[in-house]
Amino acid sequence: MDDRKMRILAAVVDEYITTGEPVGSKAIMKYVGTSSATIRNEMAELEKQGYLEQPHTSAGRIPTYNGYRLYVDRLLKTDPLTVEEKELLDSMLPENEYTEEGIVKSAQDALAELTRYATFVSSENPKFSVISKVEVIPTGKRLYVLLMIASNGKIKNRTCRVEIDLTQEHLDYFSNFLRENLEGVPIDSLSDEMLEKLETAMGTYLLTLSPLVRGVFDMTREFAQRDVNVSGVGNLLQCREFDQSEIVSFIDHRNDLRKFVDDSFSGIHVLFSDEDENFIIGNSSMISSNFLKNGKVAGHLGLIGPMRIDYKKVIPYVEYFAEKISEMLTVSDGEDETITNEEEEGKDTV
Repeated sequence: MDDRKMRILAAVVDEYITTGEPVGSKAIMKYVGTSSATIRNEMAELEKQGYLEQPHTSAGRIPTYNGYRLYVDRLLKTDPLTVEEKELLDSMLPENEYTEEGIVKSAQDALAELTRYATFVSSENPKFSVISKVEVIPTGKRLYVLLMIASNGKIKNRTCRVEIDLTQEHLDYFSNFLRENLEGVPIDSLSDEMLEKLETAMGTYLLTLSPLVRGVFDMTREFAQRDVNVSGVGNLLQCREFDQSEIVSFIDHRNDLRKFVDDSFSGIHVLFSDEDENFIIGNSSMISSNFLKNGKVAGHLGLIGPMRIDYKKVIPYVEYFAEKISEMLTVSDGEDETITNEEEEGKDTV
């Protein structure tokens, strides 16, 4: 891959992203300043190497997945956002939002509105978070609500129906068992193996309390998984590159996104559907960036669109919103600490 081939490949990708039509040699001349015949020969070589393909014999060429990957990894040059663009993005974020969930959701919705693609947020379970409270609350005949609270503020609840009337002895035993075995347990240590050991430890009580046990175990598994929130799915229905049935399937299986968010990457990460056969939407790309809270990864913000996405334009948006979330979460956390300290000082004075 010499310099001229690289420039021609970049030009083909840029032109195809703009027009959505196969690109011919004449359209590339304005980018590379060489003859149409030379460009045709180079494009033929790029096709042999697997970076371009020709949909029809007489048509121009379009990028393959390998072409997009090379383009994103080595050829893409994004322009920094202008002052006016940053002011526009800032105006899409509410000034009076102080909750962590609200801050992240507002940035996610703004990104969906701006790009017209589906956007997602994947939240991390902070290290050292533990289960701080587990309760069993009777709500009706043979009907109980399970409540579980974690130290990071997450709350889960589950309604369970049992097959027989439970005695106070059953409830006292189960409540004590949960307090002794789950409260104070780190979320990242909640493995299936650990839950199976707890199940065995219940002995003869397990048969009677099994619906409640299953409910508790389901909630612990949910705590251990990262949450994924998706917005703007309807935008994907407007993309002619997508199979509509795959969009419907994506709506039903949106939580599957959590396994495609890669924690090993910092900054921008681009994943193409061709790189994983389990990705729900074919001919698509996923762009994500992590955001921080007090210097630690708190989650990921990203979007899903066609492979023919305007990477030069969209990636700076994702980067900027991820940076704004990090900034707002850190400020918000600092404000919370200030309020807490002031309250403590007030108590000492009294």
